[in-house]
Amino acid sequence: MREAESWKSSRKITDYFKRSAVETLKLQGLSIYNAKNSYIRTIKDSTMKQFILAVCIMLSTLSASAQVNTDRVMMIGRNALYFEDYVLAIQYFNQVITAKPYLADPYYFRAMAKFMLDDFKGAEEDAAECLLRNPYYTAAYQLRGAARQNQDKYELAATDYQRSLEFFPEDRITLVNMAIVNVELKQYEVAAKFFEVLLRRFPDYTPGYLTRSQMHLEMNDTTSAMADLDKAIEIDPYTAQSFSARGVLQLQQKAYNKALADLDEAIRLDPYFEGNYINRGLVKYHLNDLRGAMADYDRVIETDENNLIARFNRGLLRAQVGDNNRAIRDFDKVIELEPDNKIAYLNRAMLHNEIGDKEASLADLNVVIAANPDFFTGYYMRSQLKREMNDLRGAESDYMLARAEEAKARKVATVNPEPFKQAREQSESKDTREQADQDIDKFNMLVVADNERSEKSKYQRQSRGKVQNIHAPVDPEPMFVLTYYERSYEVNRPVYYSEVMDKANSELHLSWILKATNNEAALNELQIESHFRSIDNYSMRLESDPVNPTLYFGRAMDFMLVQDYENALKDLQKVITLNPDMLLAHFARAVVRSKQLEYDRLQTDPRAMSSGAAINLPELGNIAGKPRLPDISTKSIDYEEILKEYEAILRINPDFIYAYYNRAEIFSLEKDYRAAIADYSKAIELEPQFAEAYFNRGISRLAIGETAMGLDDLRKAGELGIVQSYSIIKRMQ
Repeated sequence: MREAESWKSSRKITDYFKRSAVETLKLQGLSIYNAKNSYIRTIKDSTMKQFILAVCIMLSTLSASAQVNTDRVMMIGRNALYFEDYVLAIQYFNQVITAKPYLADPYYFRAMAKFMLDDFKGAEEDAAECLLRNPYYTAAYQLRGAARQNQDKYELAATDYQRSLEFFPEDRITLVNMAIVNVELKQYEVAAKFFEVLLRRFPDYTPGYLTRSQMHLEMNDTTSAMADLDKAIEIDPYTAQSFSARGVLQLQQKAYNKALADLDEAIRLDPYFEGNYINRGLVKYHLNDLRGAMADYDRVIETDENNLIARFNRGLLRAQVGDNNRAIRDFDKVIELEPDNKIAYLNRAMLHNEIGDKEASLADLNVVIAANPDFFTGYYMRSQLKREMNDLRGAESDYMLARAEEAKARKVATVNPEPFKQAREQSESKDTREQADQDIDKFNMLVVADNERSEKSKYQRQSRGKVQNIHAPVDPEPMFVLTYYERSYEVNRPVYYSEVMDKANSELHLSWILKATNNEAALNELQIESHFRSIDNYSMRLESDPVNPTLYFGRAMDFMLVQDYENALKDLQKVITLNPDMLLAHFARAVVRSKQLEYDRLQTDPRAMSSGAAINLPELGNIAGKPRLPDISTKSIDYEEILKEYEAILRINPDFIYAYYNRAEIFSLEKDYRAAIADYSKAIELEPQFAEAYFNRGISRLAIGETAMGLDDLRKAGELGIVQSYSIIKRMQ
């Protein structure tokens, strides 16, 4: 492999070249060590927690003037931060900020939590708020610098680090950060001077050597890079990252036996980092140990069935040994998780052709060519396939297109041959690619592990740790419904006060408390039985009081909960006839009609079924980049009556937030995203903490290409407790 490629590959495939790490503690607070694509994780998670706890204890005196309840909430929030409950920690710091917006501490700690969730813009903004309240909060300069560095704002990051060095000129983490900023700016001489100062002052500082090795790789100096890695291992032979980095470098230098030994040791020291298994699989592949390579990929998939790299590589290996059907299943999974992965489509097309499924092969090739209209190799492949399917006219057409596109490529190469020469040299010198490299010409290359995509959470709870690493689908939050039963959220969300709901519960005197929720709980057998008994009870009472709208409403709720939508609608119609201005009757009828429509859709398309009891919108996509818009089969006419219902509700009460929210959901289903955004915005205006509205407005904005505003909405939704926001933010920022 060319040395020029070494840096680009190595910095993306190990656990410590990207994202956050908390490393050192000074009197002024916590220093954050991180930089995009070129940082080294300096400590293990347990050590990080110790430092966080220490700074939390130290800074607990800073808010001594606050009331006891605020102090307690801050303490609980810091404890949550220590235990890596970042989302929960944000909830507590939100409470303090609401109660005491003039304090600097909660903004700093919330910034730290957002930083650990890869919400770098949010972290930068909160750190700035902290410094606005206390310009001498040194740790906030370091944190803001790291957040800026991860957004490629290198000059601004350097300014923050320089400010920190004015307070503590020998802070080793700030010195490292300054060095890396200059590496990113291609100012290698300046970076080298910072490394020199650092290692002269701290000669046994392992992360310094690890980081400098990456600078040497950037400069194509693999000899110096190897020397630094050797020194790091000599100083501390118990750091997995050092062995992993050296193993990757030796892999790139084709020293496969040495690479295998280093990756074995890295796995022994840190058996939970999946990237090492993936890269060891590559080494074993080069050593012709296909069984061993397969075992490493199997191991990763056993613990994380959605690991794209392991799935892709195992698919290629299975194809190589002739296990085509199982190879297809691996690529099926890759495409399911990453629908825009055209390289996977191309590999699956060839495998389908191998097993004789010409139609499936053609379908996959069509997807590839549609996305890559200048991919002449694809036209040649499709031409041959069509010829085998006796579509001679189509075969000839594709052949001519292939010739034309190939001629265009040759002409461009003649005018400017250098890029093509470099591409050819790279192709000849490497048989692996990075996951981010979606060059269709590299369809048969194994993928090296990217640390951030290979890092698996050690927590079972979906809200703990680095939730941004969970591959969350881009599913909008469901509609709000009327019910008596609500599932608990793992992370508390804001409670929205509704005068309408409060008044209804005080006046209607139903058997259960009415709730407006988008987290509806399914009924158990006992609950179903109780509602059937309630239906009978209401029916008996209606015999003696047939014009009581409350009785009809109560029975309608029971009918809805046991999914007898037809009778529920009849009772609600009776309520509205008797009391046309009963808002909740209109709302319940809109909900029942939506449920009935959803049920009808499921009868025709079972794949549309959602996992929850409430109504869910179709998936917008689950890949990095712009979301994939849904194909909505439901006709607009199906929603006319529901939309009229919401219009009636808003005439009765123009401040009923759930009507705006639910109507926005309907507009989204009809792909009228701008109308949806307008309704979500109105709901947010009426309820500034409406987390679900922020989340869905963010998705709607992403759908129409308003990425920056969409991500801002998702940041707010994450701050308010919608965990999956951070997964989307990470993939799209």
